[in-house]
Amino acid sequence: MEQEKNKMEQGKSKQQRMRELVELLNRARKAYEQDNTEIMSNYEYDRLYDELEELEKELGTKMANSPTVNVGYEVVSGLPKERHERPMLSLDKTKEVERLKEFLGTKKAMISWKLDGLTIVLTYQGGELVKAVTRGNGIEGEVITNNAKVFQNVPLHIPYQGELVLRGEAVISYKDFEAINEKIEDVDAKYKNPRNLCSGSVRQLNNEITAKRNVKFFAFTLVRAEEVDFHNSRMYQMQWLKEQGFDVVEHHPVTAETIEEEVAWFAKAIGKNEIPSDGLVLVYDDIAYGESLGSTAKFPRNAIFSDYAGYHYWYCIDHCDRVYDQGNK
Repeated sequence: MEQEKNKMEQGKSKQQRMRELVELLNRARKAYEQDNTEIMSNYEYDRLYDELEELEKELGTKMANSPTVNVGYEVVSGLPKERHERPMLSLDKTKEVERLKEFLGTKKAMISWKLDGLTIVLTYQGGELVKAVTRGNGIEGEVITNNAKVFQNVPLHIPYQGELVLRGEAVISYKDFEAINEKIEDVDAKYKNPRNLCSGSVRQLNNEITAKRNVKFFAFTLVRAEEVDFHNSRMYQMQWLKEQGFDVVEHHPVTAETIEEEVAWFAKAIGKNEIPSDGLVLVYDDIAYGESLGSTAKFPRNAIFSDYAGYHYWYCIDHCDRVYDQGNK
């Protein structure tokens, strides 16, 4: 177990270096092409570019915004619809933090942000991103694969070679939202909030427009990954997704004894968040236990949506393949 932990730490530092190189090289290219300035010599740029290529090859990971990727923009005539493997259920409600304690009981759980964007389902096969579908109405969504390939931080290639299905939130930061709105002179044409801007950006027919909107993706649920031992832990699943190159939603371990402290931490942190969020998700860490609880036709049996103090929204969820939509609040 210690050897596995050391391996994970080494992988994390290499992932971090890869992301640093992507950011640095993109900044240098922008300075040269758009601002007519140089922040590094051609020799230094080439050296760092070679280092990035070697890291991408070693890690088996390549981000959509990497300068080593040749982006091919495409205009499509429409977004085809596709049914989800299973319906994405809504959630029941509560307003009481005490109910969260009851939900937890003696179980360990994972608490994380409920990001306020557009839920996306990504599918990888043979290490390649092959499909991206929006949540839609919970029964069927729109196929937006070309657009997902130009999200700022989505891995186009990952080291895992089996079929991986995961869910996450496509979001636009407050900073980018404000910058885009500033360029729109017509007051009535301005976007009302980052969520609306993100929805329109993700569902564009021309993915060059999507690329200019700085959409990011944060994974929050692993649905399926064949022949991977996750030690029956959702916390472990999130770490594994990070090793594959994904940004994941911020998450903490939690118990009934620490839930009030964690709720207070997130409530305080929300004011500093660059990414819009409208609540929290609370999910059992024990994967098998959560899956054994099942659901009704309308709600997961142990799923609760909670309006906390009229401002924060808390979610208790059971299955890793559930999706939680703020439209149900």
